[in-house]
Amino acid sequence: MLSSSMTDPAEGIGFASPKWQGLRWLALALLLPALQAAAHDINITGVARVILQEETPGSYRLSVVDAQVPPLFNIERILPERCTGLPPAAYAYLFTCEPALSIDDSLDFPWGLSGVLVIAHWLEGDGASAYIPGDGAGIEVPMSELKAGAGSWTRLAGRYLISGAEHILFGIDHLLFVLGLLLLMRGFWKLVQTVTAFTIAHSITLACAVLGIFPVPGAPVEVLIALSIAFLAREIIMGQRGELTLVHRRPWLVAFLFGLLHGFGFAGALGELGLSDTDIPLALLFFNIGVELGQVGFICVLLGGWYALNRLGRDLMFSVERGLAYGLGAIATYWFIERLPALVIA
Repeated sequence: MLSSSMTDPAEGIGFASPKWQGLRWLALALLLPALQAAAHDINITGVARVILQEETPGSYRLSVVDAQVPPLFNIERILPERCTGLPPAAYAYLFTCEPALSIDDSLDFPWGLSGVLVIAHWLEGDGASAYIPGDGAGIEVPMSELKAGAGSWTRLAGRYLISGAEHILFGIDHLLFVLGLLLLMRGFWKLVQTVTAFTIAHSITLACAVLGIFPVPGAPVEVLIALSIAFLAREIIMGQRGELTLVHRRPWLVAFLFGLLHGFGFAGALGELGLSDTDIPLALLFFNIGVELGQVGFICVLLGGWYALNRLGRDLMFSVERGLAYGLGAIATYWFIERLPALVIA
């Protein structure tokens, strides 16, 4: 879609001049900050998982699932004033509240994390789960999100819609793969087919991972995602040299195959959070919708930039595309080398 030509203008218009070389390096420089940016972490090290269990009226057990989360040395610091901390049990904090917790209360965790997933089990037999984002200094968990009957499907849907959009927009490797697909294609219908294939593929593996059909193979997926971007960069450069392959004629095929890998990457943000069974279908649906909205928004921005550059001239457009292709390859190679040790450690 973004490829203006399949031949190298360097052969006839002085593309190797300092002017054009400077533009090429400028395009490459636009991608370099991604080398320092952390790609998505499918192990969810930025999200804590907590289970709140009401054992008797006004008596509670708070379990922190993740070992890497900082311990709560003084449980009363996170509780409402009328609550009292008890001696901790194995792997859990105990406390009582008189009267019991209500929808007006909240728990204030002193964690500088991205967020916390809280699963609540109440004596009435009802349960609820909620993902609460953090502000970098702490995480306030309102009971109105967890108390039986207090929450709503609209809140759950909105929360995971935003979470899905954030994951794609801050998942640098996913965005670079989408950028590579756009650089590879020409024509509106190829764009529609390719984006649709990528969407279907990552939706399949995302659902399978979240529902527990397939495990999420963390380290291998990270390495293969880096390789998928490097592969696209190579195909883009080959196409710009006039060397067309099946990938250029059927870009939807490579989008589908590599989309399966990226779906496992998306699953890292949702599949390991420990959602309650009743919340999984709705959370999965709206998380996926959020991913698609973020992806479509990113594509619209890229297309807008492409049309703006294209109006400035075909030669400038080709220079920028060539620089982006080499930049994608450099970043993907860096990620591939960086992620390889995880295969050995795993």
